[in-house]
Amino acid sequence: MSTHLRDIVQDERTHEALLAAATPATTRILERALNREELSVEDGVHLLSVEGDDLRALIRTADVVRQEDVGDEVTYIVNRNINWTNICFVGCQFCAFAVHRKDPSAYNHSVDDVLVKVQDAIDRGATEVCMQGGINPELGGLFYRDLLIAIKEKHPTLHVHAFSPMEIMYGARRAEMSYREFLSTLRDAGLGTIPGTAAEILDDDVREILSHKKVDVETWVDIVTTAHELGLRSSSTVMYGHIETPQQVAAHLVLLRDIQKRTGGFTEFVPLRFIHTFTQLFKRGLVQPPPSGENDFRMYAFSRLMLRGWIDNLQTSWVKLGAELSQLTLMAGCNDFGGTLMEESISKSAGADAGEYLPAETIRELILDIGRIPVQRNTTYGRIEEQELAASDGIGGRSGSGAIPARPVAAH
Repeated sequence: MSTHLRDIVQDERTHEALLAAATPATTRILERALNREELSVEDGVHLLSVEGDDLRALIRTADVVRQEDVGDEVTYIVNRNINWTNICFVGCQFCAFAVHRKDPSAYNHSVDDVLVKVQDAIDRGATEVCMQGGINPELGGLFYRDLLIAIKEKHPTLHVHAFSPMEIMYGARRAEMSYREFLSTLRDAGLGTIPGTAAEILDDDVREILSHKKVDVETWVDIVTTAHELGLRSSSTVMYGHIETPQQVAAHLVLLRDIQKRTGGFTEFVPLRFIHTFTQLFKRGLVQPPPSGENDFRMYAFSRLMLRGWIDNLQTSWVKLGAELSQLTLMAGCNDFGGTLMEESISKSAGADAGEYLPAETIRELILDIGRIPVQRNTTYGRIEEQELAASDGIGGRSGSGAIPARPVAAH
């Protein structure tokens, strides 16, 4: 990890000095965010363009807001991903995970195979399984329901976080049900929450290029809000670093914010950097490798301010960024480190090299090394257990190989 990136999030200047060093236009927006005023799309576009001292002021302001709104605890969850099939006909240009059913690498795990993975997750302390897969045209209309029933019969208290809006759209069509009927059926079969993925950028012009067969914006919103109305909460996401514009990203967050005002159903927001290496977007020359570091800090900090007062939990993505860079984003507005995962096939297939498993002990060490307090949570951000950290854990001054000295948050 470059010293430059560490210096950006650990600038020794006070918050007041950083605001004074920023341009007047940036300072005005940041001060409005500090005063809990809602930022506009235009404000967001501006923040997504800042560099130099303006970027440092944005990052520190996001850190101050994080400390004010959620404090110094950093949450994480012990969970397992289960990507139960890679067979998919949708053809997303940003995906290298999906294959045709006749491809030699195609797989479709049986219910029994999934149950083995679920048991392994429980044996390793997981409180959640997260299940998503390709859109397999050979699936029966009620496969998702039957999979849930099989899991909950064996593990009634396990939280199942599963099925993206795209999967729900397809499942409802195969079952010849409305979205409300289908989601109600899944809820009654044991579905706990849904991932707010398949969002990418909620702009139909962008989505036509990324994947013209995928769920459109209106349908995505319909499915997510219906889920919320039925008591099924969800995460929310954005994918950045491909063909999107700052205007589209800012409008995406405002749309999510508006949904949250209506339903209150989002548990968290997760910015996901586009992984390009093996995707058709990159192979066709439609995108360049997205920059890492400053661009990630900018996105996370901007998200904290845009969503202030509506979505408090901002999750870093160690699968996309790597553990060390994700640790630094905890000083750019993030308060959640995500999950242990144990298995992660989608990002890996696209070229991510951060691995598929990060032990809870490692997550805790990364959190402790910047002077924050690790807390294990459940899917909806309830505390699993009170973490009593001994003085030897070094909340106030741990040092050692790779440790980042704690930086007190200055008052503004």
